[in-house]
Order: sequence, then structure tokens, then C-alpha cells
Amino acid sequence: MNRGVATVEARIADAADGWRLDRALADALPTLSRERIKALISTGNVTGPDGLIRDPKKKAPGGALFTLNVPEPEPAHNEAQDIALNVVFEDEHLIVIDKQAGLVVHPAAGNFDGTLVNALLHHCQGSLSGIGGVARPGIVHRIDKDTSGLMVAAKTDRAHVGLARQFKDHSIDRRYKAIVSGRPKLSAGSVDAPLARSPQNRKKIAVQPGGKRAVTHWTLVKPLYEAALVECRLETGRTHQVRVHMASIGHPLLGDPVYGRTKKEHREVLETMGFRRQALHAARLGFIHPISSNALAFDSEIPADMQELMTNLIV
Repeated sequence: MNRGVATVEARIADAADGWRLDRALADALPTLSRERIKALISTGNVTGPDGLIRDPKKKAPGGALFTLNVPEPEPAHNEAQDIALNVVFEDEHLIVIDKQAGLVVHPAAGNFDGTLVNALLHHCQGSLSGIGGVARPGIVHRIDKDTSGLMVAAKTDRAHVGLARQFKDHSIDRRYKAIVSGRPKLSAGSVDAPLARSPQNRKKIAVQPGGKRAVTHWTLVKPLYEAALVECRLETGRTHQVRVHMASIGHPLLGDPVYGRTKKEHREVLETMGFRRQALHAARLGFIHPISSNALAFDSEIPADMQELMTNLIV
């Protein structure tokens, strides 16, 4: 069966003048990933003021208008699976989930099923947006497998576009509760440090000059035994942002197997509890409904395992 093609126009921002074309178009079209745009350019699906373009590295002229021919989403090969979900809010456009720790968001190597996408395909009966290039995933943002808490997924392409724009503009209210090692000396602070893949280990994120700007505002909520409960408000939303930023100021998350180093004071508590994840919970999610324009905000209580950990660390 032949797939249909949608025509999309994008104007390069003046601030993006001189950028690589794939980067500039990804900036103008937040619902399409840079990799997807790179593929569209390479396959002859992008035209500009000078005609057809096949080089993603071409310099983008600020203010120029480009036309992209975007094939309809490919059928998803993900299996719908009846996995229990804690649905916080749902309408015909979007769904807000309180994700349990241990649930992978999107199928990938090593986790081809049993994911949030598989669960959403079953729950929404196929009604999920496909604007990302593959039909029905609906995923606008992600949180780590071992992080619990609030996520939103799009059920329609219009909702996906509106939500993606808010994430790009950093207007989403995202707040995390984290149990960190050590007691911060201040009651609040901010970390403004760029993040990128670590050159030593590509599976890790590190503070890197020239990386993407990342800003985390943290507040001390409760002192604990050689530890503390903090709230982290994200001004940006980069991969592993809270984990890397808090570790960078000497307060890694308890239980973090990648960015933390367990103190002897905490090792017995964690081992006795069997607590084997980073102590991180997406506790608040606020955004403007992309269709109704209503302001929505959702809060999630700290889960039982983190509550128990705090109880065991009471001063």
C-alpha cells in the first residue's frame, strides 16, 4: 500500500542563520526529530529557495522558507499489552500517567515489549498520535525507566504539536522530588551547566562545555541522616538532568547506579530495603491544554519505596 505524504512548511528563525539545515529545521519543527529531518533531506523530500536539497549540513539562511514532504507514519509494530496504568487524567486529546518505577517508556534494544507504549496502545485502543514518524506512539517526552511519576502522552497529532511546542519553549512546569546524598548547606540554589554525552562513556551524560544549556532550580524540603529530600524544578528538560546536576554539586541521588556513589552510612539501609533505583519522582506536571487552552496541573505523592527510605533516614 502506498503511504500518503503531508506537505509541511517551515521558516528558519533569524537566530538560526548559519546553522546546519537539519538543526535549523528541527528548531522550527519541534514535532519532528533532527534525525527524521536529516533523513527527509537525504531522501530528497526537502526544497528551499534554491530548489531540492540533499545535504543536511548545508548552512541555513535565516528567514528562508522550506517545504518538507513528510510521509505518513509507518504502521507501528509494537504490540498492545494489557499492563496496569495509573491514569491521572484523560480526554480525547491526551492522557496523563503516573508511571511506576521500573516501567520503560519506549521499546528499544533489550526492552521490546512490556513498555509504557505497549500499555498505551492497549489502553487507548490505537488512538495515539503518529506525528513522530511511526504510527501511534504518542510519546512527547520521557522519564527514565527507574524514575517514577507524571508523564503526558498525545492521542492526536494536534495535541502532540501543541505539547511539543511547550516542551521546546520550556513552559511546562516540571518538578521532581529527589533524595540526595549529603545535606546542602543552602536552603535553595540553581545549577546552570550545559549537558552532553560523556566522551568517556556514551551511555552517560556529563557537564560539558558546548553542550545544551540545562538549568535546574532546587529547594531543600527536609533534612535527613547524611541526606536530604529536595525539590528540583526544571527550567530545561535534558536527559538525566536532575541526576547529573545534583551529582555535579556534590549531592548525587541515593540509589543512583550511574551517577552516585553510595556512602557507607546509607549502604546498609539501601541493601536491607532492596532499594535499587535512583530516588527520583516526577511529582508535578503543569501545562496548557493544547486544544482547550485550559491550564492543567497535576501532583503525585512520593511513592511508597521513597517514603520508606525517608523513614529509615529520619534524623
